Amino acid sequence: MSSSANLDPPRLPFKPRICAVSYLNTVPLVWGMLHGEQSLHCELDFQVPSECADQVETGQADFGIVPVIEVQRQGLLAAPGTGIACDGDVRSILLVSRTEPGRIKTLAADTGSRTSVVLARILLRGIFGADPEILPMRPDLAPMMERADAALMIGDAALRLDLGSLPYQALDLGRLWRQQTGLPMVFAVWAGKPHRMEPLLQSGIEDFLLHSLQYGLQSLNTIVESESRSRGFSPELIRRYLTQHIRFRIGEAEQQGLREFLRHAATLDPLLTLP
Repeated sequence: MSSSANLDPPRLPFKPRICAVSYLNTVPLVWGMLHGEQSLHCELDFQVPSECADQVETGQADFGIVPVIEVQRQGLLAAPGTGIACDGDVRSILLVSRTEPGRIKTLAADTGSRTSVVLARILLRGIFGADPEILPMRPDLAPMMERADAALMIGDAALRLDLGSLPYQALDLGRLWRQQTGLPMVFAVWAGKPHRMEPLLQSGIEDFLLHSLQYGLQSLNTIVESESRSRGFSPELIRRYLTQHIRFRIGEAEQQGLREFLRHAATLDPLLTLP
């Protein structure tokens, strides 16, 4: 596999419609598709993770960055090599609680990421013995905490929280998963229906996606400046988040973590058969 992001992308059998996640953690993955040579060879749309999964399921997108729980549920085919993962603190998946975790009976959840909701349930049950009712809500902490014992905040909404001034306990689910399993946590991968992904994989979509990521990593200073301006985050937070918290390469350790996550998820939902 080539390691240069400056090489021409592989020739794909068609111009794929790709759905990407609108959160900060996806920006390096799609930077080449937005600003590099890859931009000439795809159509890119942005949604929250659950909407990406829905667009792939309905055929609106040929593939997308899909929550791993949806890859399993839909029987999608994943492109190896790149995705969204962490190995310890992730900072953007937070369980904010007014009570001790073992006493949480209701959890207000931003259901934009179905994987994060399942992860919260796995960790609450496995570590603390809690199995709360999930209350789907918009990601606004104040009304969430008015209705529930705890709130699940994900993505940019979690990054906006000032953890030092929160009047509640905040648990980083990436850290909890690492402490519990000793493994990285994979949140999302590039995936699509097999009949759309198989010809793309045969034509080199793995290289296409890797080149886009490499273009992004080489453009990190530009990304920090641009995203700080557009999202209102400090440059320091963005750089730290993208370089210290998020992993974009999916290797063997990440695959082990993914298999362990799916094993636990299947105990919550028997319809999620193991691979």
